[in-house]
Amino acid sequence: MRSYFYKLLFRYLSFFISSNQFVISIDPINNLIHSKFALKRAAFSKGNDAKLISSDSIEIDQISDFSPDHIMINGSLHYEHDIQELLQRIRFQCSHETRLIITYYSALWKPVLKIATLLGLRSQSNEENWISPEDISNFLLLAEFDEVHTVSRILFPVKIPFISDFINRYIAPLPFFNLFNLLNIVIARPSGCMAFDDQPSVSVVVAARNEEGNIDELIRRLPAMGPDDELIFIEGGSKDKTWQKINEVMRENVAESNIIAAQQDGTGKGDAIRKGFSLATKDILMILDADLTVPPEDLPKFYEAIVSGKGEYINGSRLVYPMEKKAMRFFNILGNKFFALSFSSILGQRFKDTLCGTKVLSRKNYKKLAENRNYFGDFDPFGDFDLIFGSTKLALKTIEVPILYRERLYGDTNISRWKHGLILLRMLIFAARKIKFI
Repeated sequence: MRSYFYKLLFRYLSFFISSNQFVISIDPINNLIHSKFALKRAAFSKGNDAKLISSDSIEIDQISDFSPDHIMINGSLHYEHDIQELLQRIRFQCSHETRLIITYYSALWKPVLKIATLLGLRSQSNEENWISPEDISNFLLLAEFDEVHTVSRILFPVKIPFISDFINRYIAPLPFFNLFNLLNIVIARPSGCMAFDDQPSVSVVVAARNEEGNIDELIRRLPAMGPDDELIFIEGGSKDKTWQKINEVMRENVAESNIIAAQQDGTGKGDAIRKGFSLATKDILMILDADLTVPPEDLPKFYEAIVSGKGEYINGSRLVYPMEKKAMRFFNILGNKFFALSFSSILGQRFKDTLCGTKVLSRKNYKKLAENRNYFGDFDPFGDFDLIFGSTKLALKTIEVPILYRERLYGDTNISRWKHGLILLRMLIFAARKIKFI
């Protein structure tokens, strides 16, 4: 039971902790999980038996000297006499990038675990605290942490070939069944931290295909946000004179605007966005659709949300305010709502509108996302889900900014309702396999 449980636990933790990230374990009970991470230290609140776990152990108050990516409390909250005090000590050691990972057991399993201990199926243990998810949320709030992600896992902790893996992979994550899972994993970030030391500038990336009539209007309406913003156009195989128009406005605005233009090498919006981000030089990356259905005047709302530290991945939502009459067709609205609900269930985070083209994150976090892209691969022709899935894996704090969705005034949409709908269904299945049913 013990070896199978820890094998599963390491699999779940590895979704959030990459092999190149540094982990500090707080008061590890044993070495079964701690030893599996390549870059690690153990930190002890009291120093008891530290050398039994790790020869390079440190005190909790030394954590900030090592700038860890993750601080992990694996099961030891069940034995902690003052959880709030421990979390507050850890909070003082965190940067705004640090992620706190807490694992704990469901109180429903208390009698089962006691029986397993008596039968010798589990190591002798005397848990003192049986904590509910509500208790964890309250402790995190008191210690100034934001809860970012919560999952429950392991419905059948005893290994029976095929049966155990099937239940834990496909049944345990499902609604209702997850109420009875043994293991809870919570990921939190320090609250009240500013992500930027100074006022950051913005790289606004615009993928433009057959948008000749919108280029002038976009430049005229794009607001200044940081002290030295840049606008990056990526043109992709237009049949009209979009590329010529972009070059024309670059010449006309060379004195007062920082405009970069390039043509994409591949196809699809996702390829265009990735090229635009590779050319970006500013601290904040924004995507703005060239069709102007999302008003450029709304971008400062996204800027404020990320600069203030309220969120780290900012997603636009078109489905809050009433939209203009011809902005989105009826079946597109239904499809957007279906995919929003479906992806929210799979990702474990609420998304009201996964397909809004306006998305914002820091260039630093985008680089981390790109470095870990091999987990998902080059799967996304739209560019939206590469960022959404990557931000989920990085445990970035996600918030949505409602916007007024406008009717397109020039040209035709580049979205094919049924063709792209089928692609989205395939991506939904892909996400379930890579994120939820692991």
